[in-house]
Amino acid sequence: MQTQILYEDQDILVIRKPAGLAAQTARVDRPDVESELKNYLAPSASPFLVHRLDQPVEGLMAVGKNRKAAASLSAQLNRTDGRGKLVKRYYCVFYKNTSAQEGQLWDFLYREPGNRAAARDADTEGDGDAEGKASAKAASLSYRIVQETGVPLPADGAAIPGIIFPIRLALAVVTTDTGRFHQIRAQMAHAGMPLLGDQKYGNDVSLRLSSALGIRNVALCAYSLEFAHPVSHKTLRFQITPQGKAFSYFSF
Repeated sequence: MQTQILYEDQDILVIRKPAGLAAQTARVDRPDVESELKNYLAPSASPFLVHRLDQPVEGLMAVGKNRKAAASLSAQLNRTDGRGKLVKRYYCVFYKNTSAQEGQLWDFLYREPGNRAAARDADTEGDGDAEGKASAKAASLSYRIVQETGVPLPADGAAIPGIIFPIRLALAVVTTDTGRFHQIRAQMAHAGMPLLGDQKYGNDVSLRLSSALGIRNVALCAYSLEFAHPVSHKTLRFQITPQGKAFSYFSF
């Protein structure tokens, strides 16, 4: 089983999903978190995925083992008053081409063909796409750079156009105020800070740099998870160290 179980009791699981494993998939010939947990729990319980991570993203997930526990976790995830809320924090890595050390991003996101999120600025009326205007939802996140590092590139790395030397990578902590499809990846890319290893939202520079550094998965990790246990109401906190190549340039 690729899914790693970090905590388990009669009501919930906390798991670590590796990069490359889908949370759910309709394909019977490919493993996913849901199928692995179904096999693990059967026949005594069934997994209820409260939230998901994109297939190329690693990190923590909370899973209910019954409907009541899952409903409690879902309610915490959707709370907006900050009390009793399920809180997720992410690490991400991008090529630093800005002097800003922190910021908040506000956009409207909607899905485009090809299972891709499109972003438009919150202070615009839209981009002419009627379907996009109709389905766009507000998205907000905050980021804070916690480490920066210089990275030596392979000999052919100097030929990468658009890179400002010396090469600087930034490790940022991201928290989301909303839970939109591909939100962090789409918003960071829209702000000119595409995550390394992101084939879907990367630009020419980030893709070339990712290739030169051998980064193949999205440099995004759900490293921290905090919530109230659905039965005992005790606050539970979990934290992991990212394992992806992009994170190996930083200390944890």
